[in-house]
Amino acid sequence: MTRVIAVCSGKGGVGKTTITANLGSQLAKMGKDVIILDANLTTPNLSMHLGMPLYPVTLHDVLKGRASINQAIYEHENGLRIVPSGISLRDLRGVDSRDISTALLELLGSADILLVDVAAGLGREAMSAMEAADELLLVVNPEMTSVTDALKAAKLGEQVGTRVSGVIINRRKGLEYEMKTEDIQSMLDGADILAEIPEDVSVQKSVAARRPVVYHAPDSDAAYHMRRLAAGVAGVAFTEKLPFRKRLWKLLTAR
Repeated sequence: MTRVIAVCSGKGGVGKTTITANLGSQLAKMGKDVIILDANLTTPNLSMHLGMPLYPVTLHDVLKGRASINQAIYEHENGLRIVPSGISLRDLRGVDSRDISTALLELLGSADILLVDVAAGLGREAMSAMEAADELLLVVNPEMTSVTDALKAAKLGEQVGTRVSGVIINRRKGLEYEMKTEDIQSMLDGADILAEIPEDVSVQKSVAARRPVVYHAPDSDAAYHMRRLAAGVAGVAFTEKLPFRKRLWKLLTAR
């Protein structure tokens, strides 16, 4: 049975698309049959993160009735499949975001996991994707505004019958003014913290290279925590240890 997981944030700029691209890539690397769908109809860029920016058929064509959803599925070199959205302004004409749920339902049974990159904010686009999903992954930065907006997304998900399966704290810098993990968890009604992805220049470099960081810089801190996240989502034990130099640094900085 296909798990439909909406990756959302409530607030833009938290790194949600980066998380989606890397989580999907790592799950595919683990042998899972994964499709990721870019449900951000107005400002899509998931395909750019994967180095596949232009397609003859996109989700916009599906929503306009010009193509079937199967015609809009493309396979990445890493085995991941993607349903992109069109990046042209012309693609926006004649599209009703309420039809996203129908497109998602047509993909049931096509993969083990369907990851949906939800539009930022809490508008019609976001709600349509969240309503069609089985579970929500909330991506937050360790700051009050981000967590507050994620809480709104969680409440909206609750209203449409979609549960929060976990929280990803992204771009953790380890600075004194950042929200503590336990405070974030408390604000989000005790939701499970699946991963804390550190701020890492390797992520910016991987985006520029249009390759997920789990492939572009597999030895980086961010890639390690992305793998931990994927294991948590897949429900398998994560036995990989941090490299010795990383463990030593954590001990030194904890004093």
